[in-house]
Amino acid sequence: MGYRRFTDRDGNEWEVQDSSGSEWRLLPVSGNQKPQTTVRAPGHENDPFELSNEELQRLVDAAQSARTTRSKNPFLD
Repeated sequence: MGYRRFTDRDGNEWEVQDSSGSEWRLLPVSGNQKPQTTVRAPGHENDPFELSNEELQRLVDAAQSARTTRSKNPFLD
């Protein structure tokens, strides 16, 4: 089975792997230094090949903004 690859607006290449019907992994490839991330699959489509680059870019943007807005829990042991 092949996985969908796309290049984001910054020139970073990603591989989209559908790990389940509700969750996709975004893996950096070809020198992309961004961290691997997991995103919720869009509700309207369960096949990464059916999404446009713009829709995939929105998934990357949402994952990166969620990562930067998370605050650390001071009570976490």
